[in-house]
Amino acid sequence: MSDLVELYQELVLDHNNRPRNKRAMEDASSTADGYNPLCGDQVSVFLKVEDGVIADVSFQGVGCAISQSSASMMTQNVKGKTVEEAEALFEVFHGMVTRDPGAEVDSESLGELEALAGVCAFPNRIKCASLAWHTMAASLNGKQQEQVTTE
Repeated sequence: MSDLVELYQELVLDHNNRPRNKRAMEDASSTADGYNPLCGDQVSVFLKVEDGVIADVSFQGVGCAISQSSASMMTQNVKGKTVEEAEALFEVFHGMVTRDPGAEVDSESLGELEALAGVCAFPNRIKCASLAWHTMAASLNGKQQEQVTTE
């Protein structure tokens, strides 16, 4: 196994075992709930947006290592970004996990999120990796009452 693949596996496992920003947020300006009926992953995303900037973000939920790691990495990567930057990062991330295996990855803008690049080779896992991201997008777009599903 290559050193890079091992590093990525370690990063995913680290975020699963010690998730960052996994907590409810009492003073969130928006929230949304997501559910993957295929495997049972559930996530709630809490956002505090101030003057167009994501001042704080957190999540709660249960699910597989990919789902939980992706949510943890997402919170670290969107905190401090403008809403527009977070939406653009969602598009780049979604493109990475849904691309044809072997296609180029925009490593520069993804950083540690590239650890989830291999998900594209496992179609059933794409939904696990993207659930928190779709839920965040729903929260940013004011779709708090809808439950996001990855069907």
